[in-house]
Amino acid sequence: MAFTGNYMCTSFKAEILKAVHDFTLTSGSTFNVALYTNSATFNAGTTAYTSANEITGTGYVAKGKALTNVTPTTGGTTAFTDFQDLTWGTATFTARGALLFNDTAAGDPTCLVLDFGSDQTSTAGDFKIVFPTNDSTNAIIRIA
Repeated sequence: MAFTGNYMCTSFKAEILKAVHDFTLTSGSTFNVALYTNSATFNAGTTAYTSANEITGTGYVAKGKALTNVTPTTGGTTAFTDFQDLTWGTATFTARGALLFNDTAAGDPTCLVLDFGSDQTSTAGDFKIVFPTNDSTNAIIRIA
């Protein structure tokens, strides 16, 4: 098993301070989710999108799909942001996990590694990624 958990990539943390990633809705970066087989090896040290072990199948294209940002905000002492849920319609493929990366920054730097916990399969149906509630304790990206 290559996926071992969910991670906010270490390089992403430094890139936030260097203004590599822009989460504003109107002029910000484009963030994508690419899907992978269980042969992919990702962890907190993953720094960039790769096509190695990316899935193939009906309804899927390389580099995955673009996400729609949710406006960054704060709650208490935590800053957070999230994305709208994402669906691949009429999809036939199996994915074990995903990389969330900045498709507009040089080198396609990664933000998050997502482990689905097991292979997830869709056969001529919807394959959906549901992001957690957008609040200070659950949002997919939180800085406390």
